Amino acid sequence: MINWMKYRLVYFALSAIVIGVGVFSLFKWGLVLGVDFTGGTLLEYHVAKNISAEELSKAVIKEGITVTSIQKTADLVYLFRTPAIDVTQKDSLKKAVEKVTGGTAIELRFENVGPSIGPELVKKTIFALLIAAAAILLWVAYQFKSFKFGVSAVLAMFHDSLVLLGLFSLFGHLWGAEIDFLFVTAMLTILSFSVHDTIVVYDRIRESHHKIGGEVKDLANKAVTETMVRSFNNSMTIVFMLLALVLLGGTTTKWFAVALLVGTISGTYSSPFVAVPILVIWDEIEKKLKRR
Repeated sequence: MINWMKYRLVYFALSAIVIGVGVFSLFKWGLVLGVDFTGGTLLEYHVAKNISAEELSKAVIKEGITVTSIQKTADLVYLFRTPAIDVTQKDSLKKAVEKVTGGTAIELRFENVGPSIGPELVKKTIFALLIAAAAILLWVAYQFKSFKFGVSAVLAMFHDSLVLLGLFSLFGHLWGAEIDFLFVTAMLTILSFSVHDTIVVYDRIRESHHKIGGEVKDLANKAVTETMVRSFNNSMTIVFMLLALVLLGGTTTKWFAVALLVGTISGTYSSPFVAVPILVIWDEIEKKLKRR
C-alpha cells in the first residue's frame, strides 16, 4: 500500500503555489468581467443566408469588435451580444455581417442593456454559497459523526474555488477570458463535483474504520489507494469531453469548457490530496493535544 500521506506537505506546497499565483493575479489585474456583469449591446439582424455562428464571430472580430455571443433566434435571424458599442462600431459590425453572408443585413434590433447579474444578485449568490457550504459542513459532519470531516470537505471545496478564480484572473490578463453567467454556472457545478469526490474517499475511510480500525493516517492511505483508479478514470472521461469542447467547440462556450476543465482537474486533485491530508493532520494535532 502506498504511503500517500507521507507527502502531504508536498501536496499543500503545490496547492499553495497555484493559489498564490492566482491570488497575485487577482490583486494585480483582477477579473475581466463579461457583459453579464457590465451590460452591453444587443443587435439582431435578418441576413441573406444561413451561416454558422463561428463564421459570423470571426468576421466581426476581424473588425476589432468583441462578440460575447451569437444566437440564431429564427430562420436567417441572428442576435449578437457585445460590450457597449457606438454607432460607428455598429456600422462596422453590419458591414462585416453583410460581407460574410453575401447580402443585405436588415437591422431588427439595436439596444443597450444593463448587466443581467447586478450587485444585488452577486450578493445573494455569495450568501447562497455560504449557506450551502454551512449545510454541507453540517451534513458531512453528521453523516461521519465528526466535525473535522465536514470542515475538511468544505476547505477542499474553497480550495477549488480559489484555484478556479485565480487561474481565470490570469487567463483574463493573458488571453482575455471573461467572467460571465456561464462561469458562475461552471463554478457551482465544480463545487458539487469536488464535494462528491471527497465524500467517496471519506466513506471508504469510515468503512475501513468499522471493519479493521486503526490510525486515521493508515486508513486514509488505504482509502486513497482503493479509490484512486476509480476517481482518475471517472475524471479522465470528463476531461476528454471537455478538451474536445475547448478545442473544437465554438467561441461562446470555450471559456465555459475551460472553467469546467480546470475545476474538474482541481476537484480530482483536492479530494485525495487536500481534503484527506487536512483530515489526517487535524487528527494528529487532536491526539497530541489530548496527550498533553
